Amino acid sequence: MTAPDLLLRGARTYDGGAPLDVRLSGGLVDAIAPSGMLDADGAETVELEGRYIGPGLWDAHVHFTQWVIQQRRVDLAGTRSAADAVAVVREALTNGFPSTDGVLFGYGYRDGLWGEPVTRAALDVFAQPVVLINGDLHSAWMNSAGAARLGLHPDATGVVSEGEWIGTLQRFHAEAALPVGDYRTAAAAAAARGVVGVVEYENVLNIDEWAERVAAGVDSLRVDAAVWPDELDTALARGLRTGDPVEPTGLVTMGRLKVVVDGSLNTRTAYCWDPYPGLDAHSAHGCGVSSIPVSELRDLLVRARAGGIEAAVHAIGDRANTEVLDTFEELGMRGIIEHAQLVRSDDFARFARLGLIASVQPEHAMDDRDVADRYWAGRTDRAFAFGSLHAAGVALRLGSDAPVAPLDPWHAIASGVSRSRGDRAAWHPEQSLPLDVALGASTRHPLAVGAPADVMITDADPYALDRDALRGMPVSATLLAGRFTHRAL
Repeated sequence: MTAPDLLLRGARTYDGGAPLDVRLSGGLVDAIAPSGMLDADGAETVELEGRYIGPGLWDAHVHFTQWVIQQRRVDLAGTRSAADAVAVVREALTNGFPSTDGVLFGYGYRDGLWGEPVTRAALDVFAQPVVLINGDLHSAWMNSAGAARLGLHPDATGVVSEGEWIGTLQRFHAEAALPVGDYRTAAAAAAARGVVGVVEYENVLNIDEWAERVAAGVDSLRVDAAVWPDELDTALARGLRTGDPVEPTGLVTMGRLKVVVDGSLNTRTAYCWDPYPGLDAHSAHGCGVSSIPVSELRDLLVRARAGGIEAAVHAIGDRANTEVLDTFEELGMRGIIEHAQLVRSDDFARFARLGLIASVQPEHAMDDRDVADRYWAGRTDRAFAFGSLHAAGVALRLGSDAPVAPLDPWHAIASGVSRSRGDRAAWHPEQSLPLDVALGASTRHPLAVGAPADVMITDADPYALDRDALRGMPVSATLLAGRFTHRAL
């Protein structure tokens, strides 16, 4: 998959940089010089005519199959009540919306602010199996037929959450394989937004699934493919270490061990020090859910480290983050904490001192600001606290958690910088990130000689754009290892 040598002539770097030429060769940036100073030396010349050049973007947290399959689910993102969701389902069934193996799936409802509780009975008006997935992926609301089809036994709410639900969702969709063309289309769409790589956190054996996809032509992205605890032994038995290529092109590499230690804010299962409103701190889930004991987390991290596999731990609530920090500190390990949505004030500095990376999703702050104001009242000064993490010296990576938010780093960058979206004022603007930090947290390598030729070309300078223009940044080309994966020049 060696790309021909290219000379990109007449580009500009961000924030007022002078015109320059960039030569790409052998999958690397071969030379950079003021415009007109580089010879083509047999390379194909591409005139950029003053467009802007920078490193390609990464989305540091995706669930790619869930992102791809989203188009086959009824869109519930705009629903504002249980009755509203039922009406959307009724309309979908009336209009013949396609099912997946006999089940009508919906996605994107967020019931944290609904004035009425969800019930199984409300969906039992439909004879067809119906399963509606929460926008955070951590729970689903279903009717009796849907529960029976999936082999689940929800209570009167019709809701199944956390480990039982996540495992069921993965098993069901593993049996209903998607066409490889759907993956190819989704990867091409990401490349059209400047994306050169993603960190894949689907709860399957990602290294094998992505190796098969690349062999079938899904080759416009690099993929760091994580492993979950139930497949850790498989990865260890193969001798795979974090960063190892797992297929011939080198596009797919062994990622990290992904461990989930708590739930989510929208499902009210994020593990916190203080109880959720109306719940007793001593009740079973008054402060959220601890998905696994700390001792089990410790054992998993030790086993992974012994085999050269690094760790990425999902922690959303402040108590979950504290316990994960404690574990990393006890083991003397570095790693990534995914989400870090609510962090105790004393833990920001500890985050940095331990050398941990915070992988965060700025669009979640925009989606969840009202839910946070309700369920984390009095604590939102340290919720989605990207500014505090950066000020403490914590290395950041930005992602989408697609399909929870769109697989588009420009959305994350714009929300991280502005803390606002649409016609709403900035939410806790003190937690905004500088643009250079947000851009850096969305890339892996600088545009420099010797770096991978993973390059993005835009029609505008991000430093010259307002919030909405930045969100919709026009990308005219994306190159992966010097090969065009998107070209609109």
